[in-house]
Amino acid sequence: MTAAASPGLFAASSPGHRVAPAEVHALVARGLAALPLDGKRVLVIIPDGTRTMPMPLMFDALEDALGARTTALDFLVALGTHAPMTDAQLSALVGRPVVDGVAGSRKVMNHRWDDPATFATLGTIPAAEINALTDGLIAQDVTVALNKSVFDYDQILICGPVFPHEVVGFSGGNKYLFPGIAGPEIINFTHWLGALLGSFHVIGTGKTPVRAVIDRAAQLLDVPLACLALVVSRAGVDGLFIGSAEAAWRAASELSARQHVIYVDRPYQRVLCVMPTMYADVWTAGKGMYKLEPAVADGGEVVIYAPHITEVSYTHGKQIDEVGYHCRDYFLKQWERFGHYPGGVLAHSTHVKGLGTYDADTGVESPRIRVTLATAISEERCRRINLGYLDPATVDVAAWTGREHEGVLVVPHAGEMLYRLKK
Repeated sequence: MTAAASPGLFAASSPGHRVAPAEVHALVARGLAALPLDGKRVLVIIPDGTRTMPMPLMFDALEDALGARTTALDFLVALGTHAPMTDAQLSALVGRPVVDGVAGSRKVMNHRWDDPATFATLGTIPAAEINALTDGLIAQDVTVALNKSVFDYDQILICGPVFPHEVVGFSGGNKYLFPGIAGPEIINFTHWLGALLGSFHVIGTGKTPVRAVIDRAAQLLDVPLACLALVVSRAGVDGLFIGSAEAAWRAASELSARQHVIYVDRPYQRVLCVMPTMYADVWTAGKGMYKLEPAVADGGEVVIYAPHITEVSYTHGKQIDEVGYHCRDYFLKQWERFGHYPGGVLAHSTHVKGLGTYDADTGVESPRIRVTLATAISEERCRRINLGYLDPATVDVAAWTGREHEGVLVVPHAGEMLYRLKK
């Protein structure tokens, strides 16, 4: 077990060692002791239910460390554009009863991205700076808006896990602000930027142009900010890093790169991604595709197996029905037709469809691999949105298992571990 060696960064991690709950409590207490929080109001930005995260443990540790020191210790769920969580869902998330958005004396609030009254504008990143941050890919002004409730507090704490991520490289850190509690403009901008770069190339990489934009946007926030970045698995906490958002994220992403990436010798022809129930729609279960695409052979197939899923997206389903799922160039070469759609919707579409080409002269789209839904979504709708269909009742997971030598892979609890070719 190691503890903070670098100034301002408190850390606990060790290869092959889980950070025990008592160690988590002790580290949180030490890491936050140096912050001037006595008598202050503290807001903790936390993930929703689509991330593996020991939130009850962290809720208790923060309560123990700060409950007696602060005049307010509240929690805001970084939903991005996900659907608001019910009290029952929030209760399961934090490990204690939440009634009308309150757990004991603590508020547990949903971010409402769809309500303009939610936001305060922090400023604008000018086009020239965006051009530099994106390595010349885009040059436009970007307005930065954030949930205005942050200004009701004296200190912001980001508390969430770090995993390989299709848009930004690795999740966590300032991503809990942008898109977590951000306004639609910067959400759509960063997601479309990620789509232009390509999930295949971005996922599981460190400092990306999207991360650069997010970190720059965070500089416009004048409320003190610190971060508790975790590296977790279903077995427990592998690492906890406390410090500035940038330092804690960097240390956690380096550990995530070692813990959350599986390297394979040769690409697979077919992959069955068994999606857990924490993914309630294709919008979130698409992570099964993102995390496996780099390990699938040209012409291969990813099957997203989730019999519990009945909807494409609870927030963006109508727009996805209109545009369907396509590779990036399908949209770029028909921008007059699709440019008015939100960048986040188009980005999701391209991430799920994966790499491919589009010939504007012939109208032929050629995806690199096939993506098939084995969900409760009808075959007719799957075809209409340009994805394959497989009746989930015909899927025998046991019959797929143990066939790696045939180029067939089953991934249980898919969506968080990234698969890559060794080369």
